[in-house]
Amino acid sequence: MEYLDFEEPIKELEEQYAKACNIGEESEVDVTATCKQIEKKLIEKKKEIYKNLTPWQRVQLSRHPNRPYTLDYINAICGDTFLELHGDRNVKDDKAMIGGLGKIEDQSYMFVGQQKGYNTKTRQYRNFGMANPEGYRKALRLMKSAEKFGVPVVCFVDTPGAYPGLEAEERGQGEAIARNILEMTRLKVPIFVVIIGEGASGGALGIGVGDKVMMLENTWYSVISPESCSSILWRSWEYKERAAEALKLTATDMKKQKLIDEIVKEPLGGAHANREEIFNTVKTSISKAYSEFKNLSPEDLVEKRMDKYLDMGVFKG
Repeated sequence: MEYLDFEEPIKELEEQYAKACNIGEESEVDVTATCKQIEKKLIEKKKEIYKNLTPWQRVQLSRHPNRPYTLDYINAICGDTFLELHGDRNVKDDKAMIGGLGKIEDQSYMFVGQQKGYNTKTRQYRNFGMANPEGYRKALRLMKSAEKFGVPVVCFVDTPGAYPGLEAEERGQGEAIARNILEMTRLKVPIFVVIIGEGASGGALGIGVGDKVMMLENTWYSVISPESCSSILWRSWEYKERAAEALKLTATDMKKQKLIDEIVKEPLGGAHANREEIFNTVKTSISKAYSEFKNLSPEDLVEKRMDKYLDMGVFKG
């Protein structure tokens, strides 16, 4: 397990706990009471740390190397019913954006999401979760197929942003994202968006329009990353904590501003601390969201979705 800088006290206690248990196993000494005492301390310390996280610490947690990614959620939720679909029928298959059909119980869904890598090789293969225009065009192709067959869409958002390279701009990165936003607002099937990690910039918005937008507790959703914001405003990355605070990018801030619909609770210590639990929670949240929208006619669905987005940012004087 890897630890973030603010998790050091937890690391120390976990090491003490492991040592005490080893002593008990290797010798005749009864260390049950000591182990229980350390375990109690550990739980208290975890509660203390994770209850008072700063926005920047939540950003760090959203990028934790052990955090589950899109394919982890899909494989856990759908099991062997998931069938991955490839290509945008235009340029190529973008490995940073994945999608396909899968089932939750007896209901089929079209899953779309950004996928990051686990090590240097897979990170390069997945382009660090930064999709090219063909990734967004593939996502739209799959959503249009879902609409044709009346299948609801589930989008998992986890990206540091769309790929900003020259070739991506040449192939129309901005147009691809804008097209997705337009088409998603008028898609005639329910769309559920789950932000499972980083939700940065237009890269997140390209698959982020939905009837119900849910954010995991330790994720962020913003027009820009704290580091980039800091480098623009202060010409340095050193002020990223201040930028994270000012951007109001946490799930709580987003819910307060009515820009998302629901916060999905994570296990103590973050999504990576108990994968089984977070997979079940997300699965339940998707099924619950579907039961809310399944009886709406396509016209009502689109009207409701459009009204929801038109109401954002409206302030009464």
